[in-house]
Amino acid sequence: MGAPLDRNRFNDRVRRPALRAAGVETRRDNGMHALRHFCAPVLPDAGESVKAVGEYRGHHDPGFTLRTYTHLMPSSGKRTRAAVDGVFTDEDSTHDGPDTAQEGAWPSDLRLAQ
Repeated sequence: MGAPLDRNRFNDRVRRPALRAAGVETRRDNGMHALRHFCAPVLPDAGESVKAVGEYRGHHDPGFTLRTYTHLMPSSGKRTRAAVDGVFTDEDSTHDGPDTAQEGAWPSDLRLAQ
């Protein structure tokens, strides 16, 4: 196993030559730091926890990660709608609710008057 990757050496020997070969101008806005900022909001949208994303970045707490990247995170509206739709359309799953509650699961003082 080799030594840790040196970002300056990687930039000089791999990233910049690859960009030039692809006809892409090497600028700060398409550099390694930009890749870091691209990756951070994509991971939670794909299901990774904000806590894990923060740990990958060396952040001291998940709140810092959220404050830093929230404005870049895609809306989860589509995922939210799919989750709610799944509750009503998935006939094979067992759903919690009044029909699946076990008898005696509620304390007697919380039962609704019949």
